[in-house]
Parts: sequence; C-alpha cells; structure tokens
Amino acid sequence: MMRNPDRMREIIEFTDRYFARNRKTPSCREIAANTTLKRSSVHNYLVAMNETGMIEYNGKDIITPNVRAMQQDARRVGVVGRVACGLPTDATEELEEYMNLPTSMVGNDETYILYASGESMIGAGIEDGDMVLVRRQETARDGDIVVAYVEGEGNTLKRLRHEGKRVLLHPENPEMDDIPAENLKIQGVALWIFKKVGR
Repeated sequence: MMRNPDRMREIIEFTDRYFARNRKTPSCREIAANTTLKRSSVHNYLVAMNETGMIEYNGKDIITPNVRAMQQDARRVGVVGRVACGLPTDATEELEEYMNLPTSMVGNDETYILYASGESMIGAGIEDGDMVLVRRQETARDGDIVVAYVEGEGNTLKRLRHEGKRVLLHPENPEMDDIPAENLKIQGVALWIFKKVGR
C-alpha cells in the first residue's frame, strides 16, 4: 500500500521535535494526538518507514536521522526511585526508567536520577516531586547537596555542613533542624534539578 509522503514527513518532524524536548521518542498514541493520523495508522506508517530504511523502529523507539545525531551527544541515565527531603527514610532503589541527557550535563561520571520527596530542601529550589541528577561518589565538600545514608535511619537529601569536628546534614528549610550525622555514608552529590512547569 502506498504511503502518503506528507504523513511520513509529519511523523518524522514531530518525532524530532519531541525528542529534542524530552530526550526520548514519542509513543504511537502521542504521535496520533499531535498529528492528523490515527493511532493504528501511525504504527503502520512506522513499520513501513522502517522497512524502507527511512527510520529505525523496533516497536517502541523511533530513530530518525536527527534523533540518531542527537543521541550521539547523549547518555542514558537511570531513574532509580525516591529520596527523602525530610527525615531520613529507606530510599527506593529500583530502576524505574531511563532518560537520555546531554553529555555536556552528565559528563563521563556515573550518574543517576532520584525523585525528591518532602520539603526540607525547598530553600535550595528542590521541591517534592522534582527530579535530581546525582553523581555517584563517596566523598563531598562542605556545602555540597548530598544523598547520604545515615546509619540506623536511612537515606536523605541534605546540604553537608562541617562545624569543627561535627558533621551535619542541613535542611534548606528554616522550620527544620540540622541532623547530626556521626555515622553517615555519602552516596552521591546533586548536580542538577529537573522541574515540571505547569500542568
């Protein structure tokens, strides 16, 4: 069956825009919602375009030439759960999904993403539900925002402070107290915050 070149171009252009914005490729449902095609037609077009070599399509990911170029300057980073922005709690450490992020942002270090939970870091701009990009490391400097494991308590996201020989985990919320942390293990340092803007 002949495919309409305008519809194919429409799919490719939307996929390129979507990937540039979200660093992942759209689903058939998302393409149908943003083009003139029906969902079943989107899938048929993608299969046909894959067979002719216009794109690569494995039933999930759509790789156009522009997406391929953008991917070459990106790295996959795992979203591994939630971390408390409040009193330490056992953090969820299960891989939920991946995000493609620019190498200029993540560098070559081992990184992961956590969802922030709670309100203790609102003064640092980290709110409940924000995504925090973390570089995995076991040391940190005074003033770094860290993911720390407090022995007997669990994981938390706080600013690291040293007062003489005392080590404190400092919440960026004036209504909350510092947490003395004699036995803590640094698990990573926060690098970036991702927020959802609007609905």
